[in-house]
Amino acid sequence: METVLLTALGVGGATVVGAVIGFVFKKISHKFSDIVLGFAAGVMLAAAVLGLILPSIDYGGKFGLLICVGGIFAGALCLNLIDKLVPHLHKLVGPETESHSTNANLGKVLLFVAAIAIHNLPEGIAAGVGFGSGNTADALIIAGGIALQNIPEGMVIIGPMLAAGVSPAKTFICALATGLVEVVGTLIGYFAVSVSAAILPFALAFAGGTMLYVISDEMIPETHAHGAQRGATYALLVGFCVMLVSDVLLG
Repeated sequence: METVLLTALGVGGATVVGAVIGFVFKKISHKFSDIVLGFAAGVMLAAAVLGLILPSIDYGGKFGLLICVGGIFAGALCLNLIDKLVPHLHKLVGPETESHSTNANLGKVLLFVAAIAIHNLPEGIAAGVGFGSGNTADALIIAGGIALQNIPEGMVIIGPMLAAGVSPAKTFICALATGLVEVVGTLIGYFAVSVSAAILPFALAFAGGTMLYVISDEMIPETHAHGAQRGATYALLVGFCVMLVSDVLLG
């Protein structure tokens, strides 16, 4: 349990680390951000397949493949539904001034931050579910991949929020909140599979499906949107291979 709690704090804290980097380097280039995000996408892809989807089939027994495919699509559909229900939170955190020139951007930026926070919940659940399999090495690889992805997320939200008129204090609180959501998700995932081992195969596949959805729907398109797609693609391959080697050596 201590390992799970420390991992949860580490996964959530990665967003805060990224936010601190974002404060220090407010003008982070898109190319650098996209390459880091591409590497994180490769890490998450390997973690999803090796640490969640394949174990789901193994634990599912006779119907393992069917359970796994159903869980993957259930996870993807869950995030698809979340995409349609992301609340407009710009009324909850306003700019320090009444500058009308920043209000339009503020709404978009805070909606983006809200989306990150909401998507962090199933990502945290994925990290927690990994520990339910009993394979601590795989669970740490999954959590490491998610944490790595959270660093560029934390980095990219700082500059736009400050530019939209949100105070540094409120900006940091928003970044911290997105990280805390992931801590909660990790604990939910761990306790869910601990209470009922019967749901472990489906839960693993569900978590894998959410990660695949995030990679395909958000991370890869983002890394290909600013002209650095070639570097981001190779970064993804490097990230995938790093996790593949880690899994083989630690396995």
